Amino acid sequence: MKMNRIQFQKGLSLEDLHDMYGDQDKCEALLVKDRWPNGFKCPKCKSSNHCIVWHGKVKTFQCNRCHTQTSLTAGTIFHSSKLSLTKWFQAMYLMTQTKNSISALELKRLIGVCYQTAWLVKHKAYGNNVRT
Repeated sequence: MKMNRIQFQKGLSLEDLHDMYGDQDKCEALLVKDRWPNGFKCPKCKSSNHCIVWHGKVKTFQCNRCHTQTSLTAGTIFHSSKLSLTKWFQAMYLMTQTKNSISALELKRLIGVCYQTAWLVKHKAYGNNVRT
């Protein structure tokens, strides 16, 4: 039988996860890079000129042309979540490491959140229809 290359590809260790996504700034930088690979583009007018506006702890990108404000997480599974991106990335890592699945109860214990939060994270990440 031929070896399955996907099955034996190099994985991401817990140490690598912590090095790459261990704090909020690293997670935000990755999300900015993935969301706007060529720099920020306003969702309304497509302008790249912008400034950063802070609403408490929420970082918002404001277009200098049309003044539309967009948060980093708007339109993503992270939208309207009070959970830190670090916890989201930990949860996604744990959900992808098992062959079958991880229960919401186990996820709750591992990332240190309440059951409802773990359940919501799991269902948002797997693409189930969940109202927020």
